[in-house]
Amino acid sequence: MTQTTFTPRAFSGIKPSGGLQLGNYLGAIKRFVGMQGTMETIYCVVDLHAITVWQDPKDLANGTREVAAGYLAAGLDPAKSILFNQSRVSGHAELGWIFNCVARVGWMNRMTQFKDKAGSNAEKVSLGLYAYPSLMAADILLYHATQVPVGEDQKQHVELTRDIAAKFNHDYGVDFFPLTAPVIDGPATRVMNLRDGTKKMSKSGDSDMERINMLDDADTIAKKFKKAKTDPEPLPETVEGLKSRPEARNLVEIYAALDDTTPEAVIAQYPGAGWGTFKPALADLAVAKLAPISQDMARYMADPAEIDRILAQGADKARAIAEPILQRTFDIVGMLRS
Repeated sequence: MTQTTFTPRAFSGIKPSGGLQLGNYLGAIKRFVGMQGTMETIYCVVDLHAITVWQDPKDLANGTREVAAGYLAAGLDPAKSILFNQSRVSGHAELGWIFNCVARVGWMNRMTQFKDKAGSNAEKVSLGLYAYPSLMAADILLYHATQVPVGEDQKQHVELTRDIAAKFNHDYGVDFFPLTAPVIDGPATRVMNLRDGTKKMSKSGDSDMERINMLDDADTIAKKFKKAKTDPEPLPETVEGLKSRPEARNLVEIYAALDDTTPEAVIAQYPGAGWGTFKPALADLAVAKLAPISQDMARYMADPAEIDRILAQGADKARAIAEPILQRTFDIVGMLRS
């Protein structure tokens, strides 16, 4: 069988539930923007994934626009990247069903995020929450994406995508879907809670002080960093000294990610510094980097019709790539769709 050469293409997306926070920006959006121009880039607001748990319809529509506004305000250029919301391209759901029939139940049972989200209530959650990793595989492979920039917590889902692609190719004797690679690099690929460095920063945490919302104004951003939890010790002389200090490590990694540098360079700049020195410096840096994005997001959110126009145009471009791939998939399977 001839080895297929796939066009280098990146795909990723963010779920529109609960509002954007710093983890979404540093772990995803900032890297999305950085990949523009290096290859074809397709970025999505994954609203079909959002309804795996019940969403208020008005909140879902607003959340979809907020994620799109965050992409745009952070520098995603619709002339350089394709930006759309998932439900505008029906191929995601169509390929998702085919992959439901390729993926194995045992694979789904190993998905740690389902276990975390369902907890002891697994019998009562939606079937969509259980099966959504196969829809995520469809999101990626509908565009023959070769790379997926993701946070560390999504690595398992990209590995599942590779398993599904490999099984489809093997079952049908083709080399049709690429074995997509996750792109996980740089500091702060997993941003932690400002009140508990052992927990991931979340949109749904108990206190607003534990996260930086991407719509927070400059004063709020500064206040949250200055009040972030730390331990009694000053910063270490080397980065190895952060290993057993989750709050300290988190703040250093956030500084490094915002400043486009490394934790080693941050420690070299602030060796032995006390928190009374470091946290105000981090707050100033965060305000300089994030407040302009917050302001631009608010400007985009004030014009929802413009966001909808951009998403609709992006969906047309996405559909043009997806449709031939989807049609070929149906042909391979033997379904009379054309």
